Order: sequence, then structure tokens, then C-alpha cells
Amino acid sequence: MRTGSYIAGLVFLLAGCVQDPPVGVDGNATIVLQALWNTSGNDSLPAYAPLAGAKVVLLSEYGSMVRSTDAAGRLVLDHLPAATYSISVRRVHPLDAGIQLVGSAVGVALRPGQASADTIVSRPISSTGIAINELYVAGPVNNMFFFYDQFIELYNASDSVRYLDGMLVSRMSGNNEGLGSGADEGNDGDIDGVTYLFRFPGSPGGAEYPIRPGQFVLLAVDAVNHKSLFPNSYDLSGADWEFYNQFSPEDVDNPHVPNLINMRSDKTTDFLINLTSDVILLASGRDTVWSDGVDISTVVDAVEYQSTPPPALQKTLDARIDRGVALSPPRYSGQSMQRAEPGGDSNDATLDFVIIPAATPGRQ
Repeated sequence: MRTGSYIAGLVFLLAGCVQDPPVGVDGNATIVLQALWNTSGNDSLPAYAPLAGAKVVLLSEYGSMVRSTDAAGRLVLDHLPAATYSISVRRVHPLDAGIQLVGSAVGVALRPGQASADTIVSRPISSTGIAINELYVAGPVNNMFFFYDQFIELYNASDSVRYLDGMLVSRMSGNNEGLGSGADEGNDGDIDGVTYLFRFPGSPGGAEYPIRPGQFVLLAVDAVNHKSLFPNSYDLSGADWEFYNQFSPEDVDNPHVPNLINMRSDKTTDFLINLTSDVILLASGRDTVWSDGVDISTVVDAVEYQSTPPPALQKTLDARIDRGVALSPPRYSGQSMQRAEPGGDSNDATLDFVIIPAATPGRQ
């Protein structure tokens, strides 16, 4: 590859932005994509129909690209550099707005000048439209073991108002034996290993705490200006919500930020997240008995992340919730994990998440 093309690719990667990959000497490969959806249960339609107007996210070492299929479910991606690509396809089900159609292809390797024809079949998954959009867990650049500026960001990717009333946010790392964190240990339909469990106020089904279409909601471990201690950190004093443990006499409580309340009286510490490997889960709150796990039917979204992807480390989150593992950044790096597209959830964190050089609390 020519030096100029290499530098362009490096700048693109560091920027973490959605834009076209660099065009250089090897930037002449092509992917011809046909997106279909499985129409099972619709006798009036063929078994597989073109998925028109679907969002297509292309990931490689050069970053990400977002495009859409045409009326025939077709998309031509040209001027691509030689690389190994991951592709995800998704759109709202044509007949049911509460269902997402998602599909993916991993390991599409292109040589310089090569043309690849790929067909991706999308299948239905239930979706509320609310997704865990960013996980900042690594801590800022420092040598003082400071990581209290952690946050979780939610996003409403639907086209209608949703509500957070009564929802649960949990860290699922309490079953280190057996199948592991986020697994259905007894194959009885629930996710076991609740470590921390915090709840939005209100009751499930309520309408007091909206999240609007396209809105980011920032959940801070401590909603304070951490930059006053570490300049490389983040000002979270304007967070939308704060994890507050009412059973801890030492926990920070910003009176200007509403609280998520601890549901476990035996936990007297902050809602802290492992810096390199954990499972974070968002549930509707309709299952109120956490001691036997969180019912899978109530899970809104969950993300497993690891510093080393499988098979080096075993994936443990139940595949019915998410089939992949997000790669986490190094500890104390100031880097973050973010969906390549806001709220873009194909139920495969390996495809959906990218590492970005700095956290973006409350924005993409």
C-alpha cells in the first residue's frame, strides 16, 4: 500500500468516525450485497424476500461505513481497500414495528481488486428500541488506579417515545462457577449471577420517564466533574441519571441528578464495573425476584465485553440475548466501547461495538 494511503487509513481509524474508507492503490475491491429476510409465518410471501431500505454497517480495520439497500434489497460497495470485513444488516420488520430484522456476515476477506457477492438473510428478533449504546469502563489515563468516572449510555433507536420507568440495570458477574457470567445456569429461562441491581423509579409500563427517539441517556456511576481530579477524565455532572447506593454512607449523591436506586441491601459499594471483562444487562423490571436470576423474556439489552475475544476467553452471556462479545480497551486508557451506529443492535456485540479513542458521554 502506498504511504499516503496508509496514513489516510490510520487517521480514519483514530478518528472513530463514520466515513468512507480511504481510496488508494488497493482501494478497488467490491462487495455486491443482497439482503433478504426470512418470511416464515407469512404464507402470502415467498420464503425469502428482498429487504429494501435496510441499514448496512460495514466494519474493518479502517473503521465503519453505513449504507442502505435499494428497493430490491441490493447494495454495491465499491472502492474498498483490501481487508477482512464484518457486515451487519438490519431494519424494522415490514409487518410489525416491534420486531427488528437482523443478519450478519463475519470474515469477508477481500484481496486488492477482488469482487465478492454475498447474500445475508435477516431474521426477526424482538426489540424495544432501547439499546446500551456506549460502555465507558476503562478509566482515564492515570497511574492512580482511578476509574470512578465510569458510565453507561442508553439510546432510543426507535421512531417513538419509550419509557424507562421501573427498568433494571444490572452487572451480571456473580456466577463465576458453572457456565459463567450472564448464563442460564439451570436452563430455566433466566440469566443468573446478579452482582449489582439498580432500578429506575416508577413502575414497568409507566410513562413518567421518557426516552425520546434519537435521545442518548447517560447513567453515571458518580455524576460529578471528574476532570477536577484528573484532567484526562470526563465531566459527568450533567448526567441524566446517577447510580446511588442508599445503603452506603460514603456514596456520592449529586442532588441535581435523579438517582437509580440500589435493589440489594447487601451491597454497600458503588455500582462499579470491571475494567476489562463483564456483562451489563438492562431489563424491563417486570421480574422482581432477582435472587433466582433475571427472566430472559424481560431482558431489553445486554452486552458482554472482554479484553481478549473468544476463543481465548469463553463467551458466557446467553446467545439468545446476544451472540457476540465486544472487545474492551486497555484499562486506564480513556478509551471506550461504542456501537458503530447509534443504537445499532444486531444482537452480535462483536459486530456492533467498536473501540473509540475517547469516551463520548451523551453523544455519538
